[in-house]
Amino acid sequence: MKALCWHGHGDVRVDNVPDPTLQEPTDVIIKITASGICGSDVHLMDGYMPTMQSGDVLGHEPMGIVVEVGSAVKKLKKGDRVVVPFTISCGNCFFCKKQLFSCCDTTNPNAKIAEKAMGHSPAGLFGFSHMLGGYPGGQAEYLRVPHADVGPIVIESDLPDEKVLFLSDIFPTGYMAAENADIE
Repeated sequence: MKALCWHGHGDVRVDNVPDPTLQEPTDVIIKITASGICGSDVHLMDGYMPTMQSGDVLGHEPMGIVVEVGSAVKKLKKGDRVVVPFTISCGNCFFCKKQLFSCCDTTNPNAKIAEKAMGHSPAGLFGFSHMLGGYPGGQAEYLRVPHADVGPIVIESDLPDEKVLFLSDIFPTGYMAAENADIE
């Protein structure tokens, strides 16, 4: 498949990379129909995010159609149209049970590195460095979504991509900022 890959400071290219496959029974594969570009992507381009590796697939604001479903996935089915959030959350840890999904302590295999750099241990994130899990991102033709019963939001077929894509990161980030600042 084709994917937008990071190759160094200011160097991104469309490369041919292997299609993702189901790795766990809780995974789904989606065919990307749209993917946003965020200001955070500029941090990657400018080299401000440590632990990027040449060939990493970028993109953390994707949506698409479920094309393959792991045997343990209960909430999604083949053909569902979904928006995929930035964070990868297990749904079962202490933080997920409190709906603090961005703090999930099971989805970032490099949590200790992140904690040293950031002062806390965040969840794994799509397309945003190995410090945050090393998960391939959604600026690609297909995306593997781990723990698929937790994050993806099923979208009705009559809503165009451009009306719902921002549910992946931009809208919730702004909403939480306003909520945390008690803006009314």
